[in-house]
Amino acid sequence: MATVNTYLNFSGNCEEAFNFYKSVFGTEFSYIGRFGEMPPQEDCEPMNEEFANKIMHVSLPIGNTILMGSDTGGEWAPNFVQGNNFAISINTDSKEEADVLFNGLSAGGMVTMPMADTFWGAYFGMFTDKFGINWMVNYDVPQPE
Repeated sequence: MATVNTYLNFSGNCEEAFNFYKSVFGTEFSYIGRFGEMPPQEDCEPMNEEFANKIMHVSLPIGNTILMGSDTGGEWAPNFVQGNNFAISINTDSKEEADVLFNGLSAGGMVTMPMADTFWGAYFGMFTDKFGINWMVNYDVPQPE
């Protein structure tokens, strides 16, 4: 069965916000990754040092849920405004379930990242549904031991 978590986007201050949340909830990050850790992209200019240090993804377990976030504002997200800085993130139990939910929920909406295998070991995609709600669908692909 899928689980649903909240995903917050920030305009450069994600780390500050999540350190605050961490101190309030008294938990530790289960993951924190920076844009500079991404493999180089073809046809893209080199990443500047300031952006490379920004948060690509952070996960903070809170009870049975996970509060997640990233830095997506500034020049790399010209449509970012406070109020549209969140997404509903769904974690699934299989690629098939991920595809069913992605295809169903994105119908009539706008796909921003089709479902695909990622460098961080997940099968992942993003879209805005026909009602203007941002969604992320994720399946954590089991890694060989």
